[in-house]
Amino acid sequence: MAFTPLHDRVLVRRVEGDEKTKGGLIIPDSAKEKPAEGEVVAVGAGVKDEDGDRIAMDVKAGDKILFGKWSGTEITLDGEELLIMKESDILGIIA
Repeated sequence: MAFTPLHDRVLVRRVEGDEKTKGGLIIPDSAKEKPAEGEVVAVGAGVKDEDGDRIAMDVKAGDKILFGKWSGTEITLDGEELLIMKESDILGIIA
């Protein structure tokens, strides 16, 4: 994929959740919530501070992250649905 986000933006692929509840019930697609967990595909170079120096990004490609439910903008690249969001929309990195 030839796409690089600009500044402090991050390209994220959603990680699909379980299709069954703990009790074994299967959840239909219409009742599923969009997962708030994903994998970082690409990151921008970071924003510049007032002096013109780049502020390094805290996340890198391959990190598993947790983000807000309504974060980011949905896009389709090479037939795959992805999200573009600012680094500040990411709640944390999953170890």
